[in-house]
Amino acid sequence: MKDEASGNRLGEYLRARRELVTPAQVGLPAGGNRRVPGLRREEVALLAGISPDYYLRLERGRDKNPSPQVLESLARVLLLDEVERTYLLGLTAARPRAPRRKRPEHVPARVHELLAHLQVPAFVEGRAFDVLASNPMAVALSPRLRPGENRLRSLLLDPEERAFHQDWAKATAEFVAALRTTIGDDTDDPRFVELVGELALSSQRFRALWARHDVRVLAGGTTTVNHPVVGELRLHRDKLPIDDVILVVYYPDKDSDSDEKLRLLAALSHPDSTGGFRPGASGAAHHGPAHHGPADNSRPAGDPHPTTL
Repeated sequence: MKDEASGNRLGEYLRARRELVTPAQVGLPAGGNRRVPGLRREEVALLAGISPDYYLRLERGRDKNPSPQVLESLARVLLLDEVERTYLLGLTAARPRAPRRKRPEHVPARVHELLAHLQVPAFVEGRAFDVLASNPMAVALSPRLRPGENRLRSLLLDPEERAFHQDWAKATAEFVAALRTTIGDDTDDPRFVELVGELALSSQRFRALWARHDVRVLAGGTTTVNHPVVGELRLHRDKLPIDDVILVVYYPDKDSDSDEKLRLLAALSHPDSTGGFRPGASGAAHHGPAHHGPADNSRPAGDPHPTTL
């Protein structure tokens, strides 16, 4: 988190987004002697209707409280979508800092009971994508959904995840962007600092994506995964906030091919005397503390060149 720690989050974000916009996208000639990727500072200033000197001060952190009108103009020039625009507007010094989380993330007892009764993959995750609790079907879907795992860490560092996700490159981009959005003002939160530091050291893919400063809200959607036993599964995802944690549920279209395969996976994972499904021997969901320790060096770091769980 070098850029966040430097206290110039606004400037770092503007520079990162400026480098991703091509002249053609904003109606400017490309020219034959461009030494920087994307737009030049003076081009951004011109298109936003501000002076080049003022824009330079913004990027270098000399002015950390521009007006909303200036930020709106910059968002337009940098082609930001609604999530990115909201993020930009929240980077100014005038934004009140949210109170820091002091207590550990906790899964209420009623959520453990709910997990035990759900017959589709379901688990609970924390703000940093730590798996806090899961039911047997979630673990049958992927052993990386056991409590104590971190979903982003698994995605980037576990080679099985690349085969599991049909579009691994898209999945990694979405997760890293969602992590930056979630972090928000909590740039000194120990869990975030630990996770970002570990992944920055272990994964070139993470370093490249983190440098883009993409932001995204990772909510509901549909994903396709390749299960090693039952094959391709197309599943819908819902993320439901409960107190300080998120309940994530995956389910197929009723009577679809994926529905049949998920039932087969359930029968293979927990057969009862009739060959049907029961939600685990005890009916209880798996639960335990999230893993906050150092990287498992026995698993090689992902360093790839390439809708997600």
